[in-house]
Amino acid sequence: MSRMLFVNLAVENITATRAFFDTLGFTFNDMFCDENTACLEINEQTYVMLLEKPRFRDFINDDICDTTKAHEALMCVSADSRDGVDALVDGAIAAGGSEWVTTGAQKAQEEMGDFAHQRAFRDLDGHVWEVMWMDMSAAAQAWAPEDAEENATADA
Repeated sequence: MSRMLFVNLAVENITATRAFFDTLGFTFNDMFCDENTACLEINEQTYVMLLEKPRFRDFINDDICDTTKAHEALMCVSADSRDGVDALVDGAIAAGGSEWVTTGAQKAQEEMGDFAHQRAFRDLDGHVWEVMWMDMSAAAQAWAPEDAEENATADA
């Protein structure tokens, strides 16, 4: 069974948030948008529901995460190329977001080498969005277990 995914994020200002993601080329499903909510469409099965904080509180019993002090999630979206990664992150920075760099992400980038490229940004509300491109066939070869390579060679 294929499932749909709806990620819900609290935002301060829905108008500014929608303009930010619109600038980055994302689309919205207006059927699920109103004055307090924007439904950001990742694909036909995946959506990010951006809810102004008072509306977000309607669905929780505890506190909203303060993204200046902690992170409740890391979103990761794909890009079609290395240049696509850079264009999306650079666009986010130009639209008012900020670049997000961690030592763990830098190490992962080094380990992935030429077959992947990743960067990240923080949106207007401090949520972290990773953007990644990967050559899946090169990754499969690079990450293949060593004994699988030996067995393939022995079978030839």
